[in-house]
Amino acid sequence: MKKLHILLVDDSEHDAFLIKEALEEQEFLSNFSHVINGQEAINFLQKLSPFENVETPDLILMDINMPVMDGHESLKRIKEMDAFKDIPILMLSTSSRKEDIIRAYRGQSSSYIVKPDDIYDLENLAQALKTYWSNIVKLPPRE
Repeated sequence: MKKLHILLVDDSEHDAFLIKEALEEQEFLSNFSHVINGQEAINFLQKLSPFENVETPDLILMDINMPVMDGHESLKRIKEMDAFKDIPILMLSTSSRKEDIIRAYRGQSSSYIVKPDDIYDLENLAQALKTYWSNIVKLPPRE
């Protein structure tokens, strides 16, 4: 099993806490990072202040509805950057709107997941992420 560094981009501290706890229970994280909007995600990837010493994530979980820069716009910008376009980005949103799903996939999202609304479903999601992204998929190596 490969341990992964996951970057969560979500403005909800409550959701971030629950997601982090569920992922940590699966014991496949090498690192977990959290930023609160798309602009911070881009700064994180580019190692701009205050993220100068962070490691590049293996996988990004991205909310859609955030202040400053939403998930759709940050997905678009990240996929335009050669250095980061190979990082899988999973849109993780409360929205199940057809328009959001289509826009995410057209923006090159690797997956679209509707945020679970209870802890049991969140734990199942974390287990599925571990199985698929840590045990099955071959991810590009990080420097």
